[in-house]
Amino acid sequence: MSYKKFKACCSLLLISFLCTNLIAQTNPLWTQEKVKNYLPHMTVPEVEAFLTKSDMVIIPVGALEQHGPHLPIGTDILSGIERCKLIAQERDILVAPILFAGQSPYHMGFSGSITLSAETILKVHLEAVESLIRHGFKRFIIMNAHGGNRAITTLLADQINQTTAGVAVNFSEAIAPFMESAPTTKATLLDRHGGTGETSRALYLMPSLVQLDKAYAAELTLPKHLEDMLPDVIANEPTAKMLFLAEGLKAEETGKKTSSKEMSTTGVWGERDPKESTAQRGNNLISKWTKAAVQFIDKWNELVPFKAKK
Repeated sequence: MSYKKFKACCSLLLISFLCTNLIAQTNPLWTQEKVKNYLPHMTVPEVEAFLTKSDMVIIPVGALEQHGPHLPIGTDILSGIERCKLIAQERDILVAPILFAGQSPYHMGFSGSITLSAETILKVHLEAVESLIRHGFKRFIIMNAHGGNRAITTLLADQINQTTAGVAVNFSEAIAPFMESAPTTKATLLDRHGGTGETSRALYLMPSLVQLDKAYAAELTLPKHLEDMLPDVIANEPTAKMLFLAEGLKAEETGKKTSSKEMSTTGVWGERDPKESTAQRGNNLISKWTKAAVQFIDKWNELVPFKAKK
């Protein structure tokens, strides 16, 4: 082999080694791609550019809690974040998740669940909102992605309006007038936390985290008077449903015997097998939520046109 060919071979080997070394230095677990209008992915110049177009923020408030053997602990917060991202691809609204954990004392019988006090959740979100207001954001949509946070998120929106320069609304209330009515099917079984509705949404939003093969129907043990209410609850009778939810799914320390561990063998609060869930069902509901959110944002911008900060 000539010296010229030998030198060329050495150069190729060196380049190959360097490329392999560079690839080896990249985190093999990184799978995320940059998402438009998602604050954790944005740079300072991108936030500044955003503020020339919009002052609107959507904040998902979720939870880290058990969702049975087939759904991840982060189902609520991840679902909320992904739903917000989808909305933010349609309109200029900043997606700003603040906390992963929420109020979940009734799930603490299952490993991995985390619960925070209402005061902590409220204080952290208010301080975060005040930070965003300081940068020029003005309007806030609070998306409750976990049923146990309902009272907290209602108070959060109120406190933003009462104590800051910001203006806040609750997501569910805001989109309600724009939601398309769906054909109703008569329910025959209790199907709530971790059930087919939540699992279907997860199959659409974060399919790689759903382990449907590990799902199976839970065995429920309810206090007698709540069990007697079930037919009316399943039929969506308003008073029965209100009383059922007021007492059901509460922390073990309350003595109500309705924590998830006390009522369910799997942590799922329902009688249907989660294996009945489908991504198509999840897609149908998420698409309706997204469309309704876009219509609300358009209406808010129509009624209160955006003015860039000078």
